[in-house]
Amino acid sequence: MVTRPAADTEALRQRAWNAAAAVADPELPVLTIADLGILRDVTVQDGRVEVAITPTYSGCPAMSVIALEVGLALERAGIGGAHIRTVLSPAWTTAWLTPEARRKLAIYGIAPPQDGAGRRALFGAEAVPCPRCGSTRTERLSEFGSTACKALWRCTDCREPFDYFKCH
Repeated sequence: MVTRPAADTEALRQRAWNAAAAVADPELPVLTIADLGILRDVTVQDGRVEVAITPTYSGCPAMSVIALEVGLALERAGIGGAHIRTVLSPAWTTAWLTPEARRKLAIYGIAPPQDGAGRRALFGAEAVPCPRCGSTRTERLSEFGSTACKALWRCTDCREPFDYFKCH
């Protein structure tokens, strides 16, 4: 067993966090896994790094790529033998998106999830601002967009289609 001073352990943990946090989401390359809230935790025990990640939904096909990319990022940072663990509980929620993630989504042309958008389930109505012109005169075309975590919407003012990052 390797015993490291607490300062060394914390420095290793921070270095591992920084390396993992910089990994881009393969389906939304404008966002990092830290922006999305997918990166849950980084721990160091007995000199070994463990990274915990949570999928945006349980069947997310990007998770294997994300785990691989995290492992490669750690290797590039000089951290070998790390364990990447998928954590399903508690389930990921759009509340974990950082303000920076929301800003990046809008710039990228994807409407970020609205605060309190869960109301749609109760009342069947949701006003999603168009990321291009800002109009709230929009309509959902399909519950399924370019990826399973997005829905396809259209603005009735500028007539442009856009993805909306679904709430959950």
